[in-house]
Amino acid sequence: MFTIKFESGTLILEGANETDSVPNAFVWDNRTRQYRSPANLYRHIIKDLIATKTPYTDEAKEYAKFDFKQKFQLSPRPYQTESIENWRKYNRCGVIVLPTGAGKTHVATMAIEMCGRQTLVVVPTLDLMNQWYDLLISTFNAEIGLIGGGFYEIGAITVTTYASAFRHQERLGNQFGLVIFDEVHHLPSEGYKYAAEFAIAPFRLGLTATPERADGDESELERLIGKTVYRLEAQEIAGEYLADYTLERVEVDLTESEREMYQREREIYTNFRRKMNLPYGQEGWRLFLIQSARSEDGRRAMKAYRNYKKIALGTEAKLHVLQDLLIRHRHDKTLIFTAENEMVYRISNDYLIPAITHETNVKERKFWLDAFNGGNVLALATSKVLNEGVNIPDASVAIVLSGSGSSREHIQRLGRILRKKDDKQAVLYEVVTRNTTEEYTSQKRTDERQFQDKGKEKELFD
Repeated sequence: MFTIKFESGTLILEGANETDSVPNAFVWDNRTRQYRSPANLYRHIIKDLIATKTPYTDEAKEYAKFDFKQKFQLSPRPYQTESIENWRKYNRCGVIVLPTGAGKTHVATMAIEMCGRQTLVVVPTLDLMNQWYDLLISTFNAEIGLIGGGFYEIGAITVTTYASAFRHQERLGNQFGLVIFDEVHHLPSEGYKYAAEFAIAPFRLGLTATPERADGDESELERLIGKTVYRLEAQEIAGEYLADYTLERVEVDLTESEREMYQREREIYTNFRRKMNLPYGQEGWRLFLIQSARSEDGRRAMKAYRNYKKIALGTEAKLHVLQDLLIRHRHDKTLIFTAENEMVYRISNDYLIPAITHETNVKERKFWLDAFNGGNVLALATSKVLNEGVNIPDASVAIVLSGSGSSREHIQRLGRILRKKDDKQAVLYEVVTRNTTEEYTSQKRTDERQFQDKGKEKELFD
């Protein structure tokens, strides 16, 4: 009889010789003289053994069954019910894509209740870990554990970060029957993927508003979690379950002196690329990084690249627009997004607006978020740290002064202002410098469906 065991993030098959017929997932390991398989193929192995009527003993599984009952039965929205039923149809494996504010966490609690297995919830940040912990404590009469932030407690439901899961999953990968990956677009990152590969969990759920990644590795999600079983875009439920919203693009021009500097620096950069015969795209950028470190001309080209980007992203005209928008929305809770911390701090100093960046300590960050949610502060300036994982339900205005070409980042920023409250009308302003590379960047990040037929270009408050 075969015996399946869990060992350091893999499965081994004891009692089998090299010539024995075994499930296809197993590969013979000459070093240990045993059959070995990635832990994430556990489900397929068990199904194969049952289908072939092969006797076996399962010593890998250490997770328990639980009768999870929610303390308060909330009626799910129709799309939440549809999404979880689709997930069930795909053997309780797969990715559900819902816009920010649409209730992904409620879908997760429905999945936990449905599976009734010891559960691991994996999140990208400590802030989100604490939010999930509070949510689960208030939702279930069950022991809730934490791994991360100085805690190492395993419960019927345990919350951890991607970083902690990467560190501990070799030991813990057999202790959960359901794994939920919040903001699952992080999972394909190098290292983080082991959180899924080292887990035997037969049931898997990925949650995100934007599965797409700049590197294209979102295709890995099907291998690690399963297919996208349900997808809903913000505009499909805006006005009913999310705040209705509009998108306004405001175009500005460089000053004459800024234009001269922009063109001079861009020419230095493009001439170097032309001289080195470097293509554009990800591979071309990688080669540019290599070549820019090998010569004085290369270092000057890198400096020129940074200079002309800084000019386009931080033109004085954008600050004039910001000032007008702040006056227009002086009674609305407003989030200001930029690509660089330098601009965040300038806005903070010039307009006396609290700044939150990765340099902001935990206590200060919490203070300003509480002040914002409580109405004592009506505007916050930030770079990237508020893109995801922060609950700011009352924000109704987002001003994007600059950002990357990532549609995911842009969708996340839109999502900060979409939580439904009364008859809230949300608006996202995108401020773009005309006749610069920022126009291309803007086009890239607004290609997604939720930005189509929702936006309009504006001259400066014409």
